[in-house]
Amino acid sequence: MKRIGIDVGGTNTDAVLIDSSTVIASVKSPTTADVMSGVVNSIEYLVKSHPEVVKGLDAVMIGTTHFTNAVVERARLDRVAAIRIALPASASLPPMVDWPADLREAVNPMRFMVEGGHEYDGRPLVPLDRKAIREAAMQIRDAGITAIGITALFSPLAAECELEAAEIVTSVIQDARITLSHRLGRIGLLERENVTLLNASLQSLGARTVDAFREALASVGIKAPFYITQNDGTVALAEVAATNPVYSFASGPTNSMRGAAFLSGRANGLVIDVGGTTSDIGFLVNGFPREANNIVEVGGVRTLFRMPDLYPMALGGGTIIDPVTGKIGPRSVGFRITQKALVFGGNTLTTTDIAVAAGLVEIGDPDRVRHLDRDMVARHLAGIHAMIEDGIDRMKTSAEDATVIAVGGGAFLVPDRLEGVSEVIRVPHAGVANALGAAMAQVSGEVDQVFSGLSREAALAEAEKIAASRAVEAGADPATINVVDTEDIPIAYLPGDARRVRVRVVGAIGSEPSRRVE
Repeated sequence: MKRIGIDVGGTNTDAVLIDSSTVIASVKSPTTADVMSGVVNSIEYLVKSHPEVVKGLDAVMIGTTHFTNAVVERARLDRVAAIRIALPASASLPPMVDWPADLREAVNPMRFMVEGGHEYDGRPLVPLDRKAIREAAMQIRDAGITAIGITALFSPLAAECELEAAEIVTSVIQDARITLSHRLGRIGLLERENVTLLNASLQSLGARTVDAFREALASVGIKAPFYITQNDGTVALAEVAATNPVYSFASGPTNSMRGAAFLSGRANGLVIDVGGTTSDIGFLVNGFPREANNIVEVGGVRTLFRMPDLYPMALGGGTIIDPVTGKIGPRSVGFRITQKALVFGGNTLTTTDIAVAAGLVEIGDPDRVRHLDRDMVARHLAGIHAMIEDGIDRMKTSAEDATVIAVGGGAFLVPDRLEGVSEVIRVPHAGVANALGAAMAQVSGEVDQVFSGLSREAALAEAEKIAASRAVEAGADPATINVVDTEDIPIAYLPGDARRVRVRVVGAIGSEPSRRVE
């Protein structure tokens, strides 16, 4: 199968062309300010260098930072309406109560709290106030808002209130784009509501981004279906991914981890992905990134949903070093490294300059850093290594020495010997591991909800069925789906043999990507 994998980072846009598991060509180019032209440039290089291969292209996989950047920058976000179905509970904590003020201002929310929801044991809290929901919908319509997030108390256990509320809202606002919390988040009202509203604020950006990518591919003659990479190291059909843009928040690091697993042949171990601006350290478990089971902050917002367990560091090839204080980061020259770094004729001291001066890598013009004091270079290099050791130590799950796979364009910053590390593995194509991980990705489906009134076996079977259906909807071939992760936890205080079940499945991309499962 012939694929193109693309990963858009803060510093570089990486692209690879593969045929089955063979890397045919790769390219790394600076990310452009408008992002799309950088993507087009990368694809054009692959098309022109290997036209015969590209003609039979089966799929294009794209990883993008569009969505998380929008949240961080407080830009390109839709105005949202929040409907919380939980009264009389939670009245003292309105929606978005814990959001940073500038982000809340950016989405300029309308917030409604109505009666309804369920108890922790699945019993209705109070009857759903359908009249209040209809009145809220009319106010939202009159305000011209179409991005709506609906969250109900304990909806992962019983989703009836959210589903009925969505029907009422749709009857009033025909073009409403509704995000339901039980389809995204886990138990935890505020965190689940937060990710729901973030998703709602990003959906139109998701649609515009997918359209822009489609146009970019068409401009170079590519008609193959394309997919967007996800937080768990898999992909989803672009139009499916556009409806749930929050699932692509951390896709860059997970792409790199999947690429590291493929290139090294290791299914387990630590991966450090050193980019131009940041580094991410994660843990591979059975070839996939370990998922976080705790709260993850995105742009200052507490969330609890499908996210990888990562330790980010403000350390990359473009990280700025203060020549006076010797402080490393957190600022970076980013995609302007070829203009700003000393080795490229600039006047800003970066970690890349230190690596070149130390003889670790040949980039740019080494003569431009020969004047740097040897002791200073050694001190800065030791500081970089100490940051990496600290990050690895934070991610280790035991005191034993760990195996580390170093990837990313800045992998030269990782030394061969580190405290607490038994082996540092170097791999070919390390600089484009992220794009390779995207190109090799499979399609996933996941369910994480509470089942009651079913035996353990029946609950697991139902969860697997739902997860498989979601995988097919995202573009997976039904015949290739297999379960990669299962977890079930009995909930002692709930009647009816209640248990929380989480199941994740993966499958190869389907031959009929337009097919949908309702």
